[in-house]
Amino acid sequence: MKRLLYPMRTYLIVSGRIGGEVNVMAADWVTMVSADPFIIAVSISPKRYTHKLITRYKEFVVSVPTVEILKDVWLFGSRSGPGKLSEARVTFEKPVAVSVPLIKEAVANLECKVIGMHDYGDHTLFIGEVVAYTYNDKVFPDDEPKPGSGFILHIAKDKFTVEESSVVKAR
Repeated sequence: MKRLLYPMRTYLIVSGRIGGEVNVMAADWVTMVSADPFIIAVSISPKRYTHKLITRYKEFVVSVPTVEILKDVWLFGSRSGPGKLSEARVTFEKPVAVSVPLIKEAVANLECKVIGMHDYGDHTLFIGEVVAYTYNDKVFPDDEPKPGSGFILHIAKDKFTVEESSVVKAR
């Protein structure tokens, strides 16, 4: 039934601490909650290592990947625990306002501090205020995503698609 809402954009959720335990997971269930202040939410199962780290440290980063790092996105989405990081090809960078590393190869990184969390069914909804962000201005010129930049859309299991480069206007 949940696949009726797909395809959905795929993001990378980074958790933990620089110089300590760090984890990255792929997540589709990410949404905006407020524009001012800028607040987003991510839904994560308590079975995930990322859930444990966000609960402990009350911070996370939402990284926006493109098809150029799809193999790492799949690795982060199909394997659990920190051991997978040694196989990944992404590079961690120092954040601006939190203690969670950023992903250099992502086209945007949103640094979040947890301001709320609530269990709904089999997932926890983490609400994060975006306290800092960085982005590639070639991919987001004029504060809008550039079509054809390779944003990843998850269809099901190991199937993904990439958004088209054409733009269709409603009026």
